[in-house]
Amino acid sequence: MGALNAQPTDDGSGHEHCVFQQIAAGLRTQGWCVVPDALPPLLAAELFEQVRTASSGEFLLAGVGRSRDHVHNRFVRRDRIRWIDGRAEAEQQWLAWCGRLQVYLNRQLFLGLFSFESHFAHYRPGDFYKKHVDAFRSVEPDRDSRRVLSLLTYLNPGWQLSDGGELVIYDVEGTASLQKVMPAYGTVVVFLSTEVPHEVLPAARDRYSIAGWFRVNGSVADRPDPPR
Repeated sequence: MGALNAQPTDDGSGHEHCVFQQIAAGLRTQGWCVVPDALPPLLAAELFEQVRTASSGEFLLAGVGRSRDHVHNRFVRRDRIRWIDGRAEAEQQWLAWCGRLQVYLNRQLFLGLFSFESHFAHYRPGDFYKKHVDAFRSVEPDRDSRRVLSLLTYLNPGWQLSDGGELVIYDVEGTASLQKVMPAYGTVVVFLSTEVPHEVLPAARDRYSIAGWFRVNGSVADRPDPPR
């Protein structure tokens, strides 16, 4: 696997390159990867401060499905979300980090990733998200099929096992649990959106994260296909 030189916005320590290598290797071998302490500490701190201090009015009840099929179903998920648009400095740095990851994965795995969208997620005590996949394979080029790679990062300092809120990763059939991931501060999880069923277990305290998706280009003729 060829090396990608550190870009000017990297800190030059080699940590980012090592993280990106681990993600690419995990995707290549099993379709998912968990990397503890992956997010740069300063960026994690700034993102945590932003989501922690945001007013409750900025968050909306999350739904399931997209476009005309989008509905709220509290039996499936109960988290609240706020889309990241890059207006804040921390958001710009986050989007830049994900942009560098996108370039790296396209070079190493030839995924054709074209765009990225993400949101903050707040799970209050007792909130959950039942087992699901982030996108379905489809013979029709609908918007859901454009999400090909999912990314999660956790913003929870001092998280303990007793706090719950684990991400459970299942096999492709959705029957066997492969790994439980504690939502510890700075951990990054990346997986194939159509291939990895997963769920979020209820937590005993407020749980903060970012969920994001890399998408392929769905533009057709004069109809652009932007994220969301």
